[in-house]
Amino acid sequence: MTAFSDAILKWYENFGRKTLPWQQNKTAYTVWLSEIMLQQTQVTTVIPYFHRFLERFPTVTELANAHQDEVLHLWTGLGYYARARNLHKTAQIVAQEYHGKFPTNIEQMNALPGIGRSTAAAILSSVYKQPHAILDGNVKRTLARSFAIEGWPGQKTVENTLWEIAEKNTPKNDVDKYNQAMMDMGAIVCTRSKPKCDLCPVSEYCQAKAQQRQLEFPGKKTKKEKPVKETWFVMLHHDNQIWLEQRPQSGIWGGLFCFPQHENDAIEYQLDLRVIHEDTIKRKQTLNTFRHTFSHYHLDITPILIELTKKPNVIMEDNIGLWYDLSDPKKIGLAAPVKQLLQSLPYELKYIQGNHY
Repeated sequence: MTAFSDAILKWYENFGRKTLPWQQNKTAYTVWLSEIMLQQTQVTTVIPYFHRFLERFPTVTELANAHQDEVLHLWTGLGYYARARNLHKTAQIVAQEYHGKFPTNIEQMNALPGIGRSTAAAILSSVYKQPHAILDGNVKRTLARSFAIEGWPGQKTVENTLWEIAEKNTPKNDVDKYNQAMMDMGAIVCTRSKPKCDLCPVSEYCQAKAQQRQLEFPGKKTKKEKPVKETWFVMLHHDNQIWLEQRPQSGIWGGLFCFPQHENDAIEYQLDLRVIHEDTIKRKQTLNTFRHTFSHYHLDITPILIELTKKPNVIMEDNIGLWYDLSDPKKIGLAAPVKQLLQSLPYELKYIQGNHY
């Protein structure tokens, strides 16, 4: 054990987090579920989702047997929906190929959809105390500062250096505590913008602190201005129901339900495609444009509400669609801006109808 890991473990005994839901009665299933949810998401946000998933899917087999729509529905609001699709795929593989038990071999664990090297190590070290190093975002930041590793961790050479340091300092014993402590360090002490160096158990070893350069580590990716894209949502409405279509599994909002989209406000093509005749359109109303931001670009969305006098028989090749009842909504996965619009739609309708009568 290195002096660094010894100090980390002593700090964990006194200050580490030990009461998180997935730390109680650990199983590979519950720890895996928490690890996937915690990717790029804060603990406070994850906890209620974690409880809801476990209540609905107490075992990996029950998750595997669920319809993807329900999984995406429960995931709605957590973002990065590829995680939910991979979660479902992995559950099916574990149920079918491993008879409902997660593999204990790190290579097999790493090969499952959505599970990378660090996540596989986190699960196996936490549940089975296997001596594997982890390297999530919090750990990268703590190690980059402590050992003054220059460069952006997204670069392979920098990441490889951090892996070497992580492996060197990961102890053979109490690895479950050490790995949890390293995640806690990044979340509680060695934070992104205001590190609490006076509370840090390894401050005496920290090269960034010695150089007074804490905020320079880890190195940042060269920032590029996010491009702005535009889209128009076509909201077909009749009798408190609205038409939604399931998106392809790949691409943004994969597998989620969304409004028909168009690249500009000339939406006649979308109406023709769904056999919406002009004489069935009671009213067209352009709603306020709003911005939805992805990791790589901004999307400016303009919804166009089409109120219909009768519900058309929408038949589309290769597309799955449904009439979504606003008063009795189905449990389906919704893209975040779609959920936002559906929640505000009753108020929009009330306002529009009040101005027309």
